[in-house]
Amino acid sequence: MSLRDEGAPTFRALPLSCDCHFHVFGPAARYPYGADLRYPPPLAPLEDYLALARRLGFERFVFVQPSAYGRDNACMLDAMREVGAKCRGIVDIDENAPDAEFARLHAAGVRGVRINVSPVKPHAPGFAATMLPRIERLHARCAELGWQLDFLTPGWLTTELMGTLRKLTINFTLAHMGMYLARDGAAQPGFQQLLGLLRNGDGRCWVKLTGVYRMSVAPGFADAAPHARALIETAPDRIIWGSDYPHLSFADKVGSVELFNLFGTWAPDAATRRRILVENPQRLFKF
Repeated sequence: MSLRDEGAPTFRALPLSCDCHFHVFGPAARYPYGADLRYPPPLAPLEDYLALARRLGFERFVFVQPSAYGRDNACMLDAMREVGAKCRGIVDIDENAPDAEFARLHAAGVRGVRINVSPVKPHAPGFAATMLPRIERLHARCAELGWQLDFLTPGWLTTELMGTLRKLTINFTLAHMGMYLARDGAAQPGFQQLLGLLRNGDGRCWVKLTGVYRMSVAPGFADAAPHARALIETAPDRIIWGSDYPHLSFADKVGSVELFNLFGTWAPDAATRRRILVENPQRLFKF
């Protein structure tokens, strides 16, 4: 969906607002894709994204490595170099990569590592246990650098990892509201555990209001509103927002302006919007 087709934003992001989760894709000849593709990768260059950001009012940015590039972060790093000090990055990297590689990425503005499992992965008992060596190794390395861990996991896996998440001593983010399906309601046990983690943890857990179309198929994503509002009510100082641009396999079904306007209905007052768009990202990403 092009920007021309999307209509106008119903409000403007406050100065220094941050889009905390989006991707860029360059020409395939320059930036080859990995072997395990979950979707047909689009061409979504930095200039197209920045046009959207200007339209909405965003001035700070957190690039997130898309799964299509595997652990080759070159496309994202090149875009970050163009944007400069007003951006941060979340990479995918081998947990045993050399210290020099972590140092290089830190100097480029990287501040975290993705732990990325397909949101549509079917339930697999015991799978969470296979992730622990990577999580534990990355936890130690991120602690040394002041980085965070960024989890993308289907809801069932978010729940299975809950015990591990409670033990983390560094900041970590959960993408797409933990990926709990809206059709199962905000009272579903896993989502209630997430609210408990936000409420009773030591302040390390942050949740991204992103990718609502991955957890809801209702008109206007109306059934996801209780989830979003419960998260905001429970921990308004640890909720962040991201466009999830360019929406990948959902690009023909949803628009970035529509999602921004939807966020406005979840957080109708200016003070809450300021927290989520400006103050929380500033603290988490150390702008």
